[in-house]
Amino acid sequence: MTMNSPESMSILYQVASASQPDSEKASTAELMREVGLKCIGFNGIPRTINMLGAFRSHLPSSVTSHLAQDPSRMPDPEQLQETLRRGRSLWDSIYRGVSDKLLSKLAESHPDLPVHILTSHYGPLFSDPDQRPGGVRVGRLLTSLVAIACLRAQTGVGPQVTSHVFGLRKAMDDGTWEAPEAMPAEGAEWLAGDEGNRWILETVDRICGELGQEQGSSFAPGIKAKL
Repeated sequence: MTMNSPESMSILYQVASASQPDSEKASTAELMREVGLKCIGFNGIPRTINMLGAFRSHLPSSVTSHLAQDPSRMPDPEQLQETLRRGRSLWDSIYRGVSDKLLSKLAESHPDLPVHILTSHYGPLFSDPDQRPGGVRVGRLLTSLVAIACLRAQTGVGPQVTSHVFGLRKAMDDGTWEAPEAMPAEGAEWLAGDEGNRWILETVDRICGELGQEQGSSFAPGIKAKL
């Protein structure tokens, strides 16, 4: 998603679903779409539009016919407080110990910066809605992995990468990683440790190196000056 490489996302789906029965292929595509949507908060809207559009066009009709059609994040006055609560809870889990201090620091840059981050991203986007498309749930652990991967691939945002690495660790500490879709505890604990953290960062670096041919953080060609 961050590298803006639609073909790579389609290949990833083919690998992930190759050994799955048809009944599970749609759930895999749904999970990838949901992760792609969350990438808006790290990569911006344009790349997600490009990537998800291309991703759907490559899916067979036997899969697209089973994908969710109804939105799950439509603003609802009755659900507003719960959405805000979920977002603040996620924020407090990731930045536990400095959450209030960080919000105050962000507000110094622009008073609406923390407002937008919490009410437009952490609440309705990063935290999983109650009515999940296709029944899939990204969950706390994978959300942190998405954040680390996007930010590492993006480059130039080292402090944010570090924050979300610690956020991954805190998911283990406060127990928010636990959910029906989460990996076994042994795998989660390994990912949240030093060796797992290095594996995440080094794996992202290798993927970016291959896709970008060591030329940068986008698979798409850049603007070239014409004489």
